[in-house]
Amino acid sequence: MSLNRRLFLHSAAAAAALPGLRPLEALAANAPYELVAGVFKQRVRESGPETGVWGFNLQSPGPLLRFQQGEEATLQVRNRLPQATTVHWHGIRVPNEMDGVPNVTQVAIAPDTDFTYKFRLPDTGTYWYHPHQSSFEQVPRGLYGALIVEEARPVPVDREVIWVLSDFKLGPDNQPVEDFGKITDFGSGGRIGNVIAINGKAAGAQQKLELRPNERVRLRLINASSARLLLLDFAGHQPWVISYDGQGVPPRPLKAPLLLGGGQRTDLILDGSAGRGEFAVTDLRDKGTRLATIAYGGSPVRARVLGAPRAIAANRHPTLNLGKATRHYLAFEGGVLGMPAIGKVDGRTQDVKSIMEHHGLSWTMNYTAQHEHALMHEPLFQFRKGEHVIIKMVNRTEFEHPMHLHGHFFQVVAINNRPVKERFWRDTVVMAPRQDIDIALVADNVGEWMFHCHILDHAAGGMMGTVLVE
Repeated sequence: MSLNRRLFLHSAAAAAALPGLRPLEALAANAPYELVAGVFKQRVRESGPETGVWGFNLQSPGPLLRFQQGEEATLQVRNRLPQATTVHWHGIRVPNEMDGVPNVTQVAIAPDTDFTYKFRLPDTGTYWYHPHQSSFEQVPRGLYGALIVEEARPVPVDREVIWVLSDFKLGPDNQPVEDFGKITDFGSGGRIGNVIAINGKAAGAQQKLELRPNERVRLRLINASSARLLLLDFAGHQPWVISYDGQGVPPRPLKAPLLLGGGQRTDLILDGSAGRGEFAVTDLRDKGTRLATIAYGGSPVRARVLGAPRAIAANRHPTLNLGKATRHYLAFEGGVLGMPAIGKVDGRTQDVKSIMEHHGLSWTMNYTAQHEHALMHEPLFQFRKGEHVIIKMVNRTEFEHPMHLHGHFFQVVAINNRPVKERFWRDTVVMAPRQDIDIALVADNVGEWMFHCHILDHAAGGMMGTVLVE
């Protein structure tokens, strides 16, 4: 796999400025950014052999993409993988033909071929990019990266840190366990890795975020795991939450551990308020596993800890009118702990035994199971452009589902039929087992858009559909 030498040297030099993530630079003036998807070796665990991973531009996570709001991105994706791929720009309101969904918005990029994505960046915030072809395999192999759209007036901080959180399932030889696509993973909690990673390196005490007393850091968190949900605890600190899924919120102290579902992002302001010592950042969903250490050193940045941070300027969203919204219903069934008696696959109604045995599917949305992009059936919903919509999602399963809608942001307006007072714009929401969630949106982006679970094994196992806006 060839890679422009100037680009590689620039990326390597920039690594010191932002540990673990290297920014991407255009090859020449007015030239597209080049993302080369390929196979290579990378050190994931501290000891033992390097790991065979998939990634962009010889790194996992791929290069950090940074843009200004309103800027036009031109990205040439060169596929040097052994299978077809695409790139989806998670959370970005792109034109439908640039959304990176095989057999819906484009033909998958075959091995040794290229595809150019071109779109404007309408919203500031923290986003990420990943394949939407065989994503249950390609994402956990390491194929993803961070994408940042900067605000005109960023929140004042001393510096910024980005953590792309993911996991790898590795054997004793540090190589990936080749068990992708198991029906038992499709129908349960998904394929969970045994090595949690931050920016492609194994998490643990060796992962250190060094703070000076009273220093202020903007910490951008991205959950790029294919199935793992994280519950993050920042011992000895109380960060400020300033955005969810790239969308600014009124700053608020994080008073409980932070739940970060697959595909979700949260921006925190972390102040060096503890002053001395070392403090663990742990995942309470993984038995309190230490992901990183906040370690203090050096002289204070300022005399005292700063107060509440400034709010991020809001992106432009349509004003929701719930009174005139059309109402829709979306039931989720299936999984190994309780499956529907009947469902529809490829337009034919079948019993669950046939669905499992002949199609390898485990889930239904409104009694329909969907192959991963192999043959898209009728959309779950059809909306008029500009239509105000409420979708009641009813989770009849015993599993969580981080549901992601492409091309739009929505607000959670009710949980278990109780209205939500504070409503934030999001593109991914975690449904708890047996929970009802009402989301509201304005269907203002024309096209056919994916609506699926971001436990990527669940999506491949049937929990995938589309929403058509005309």
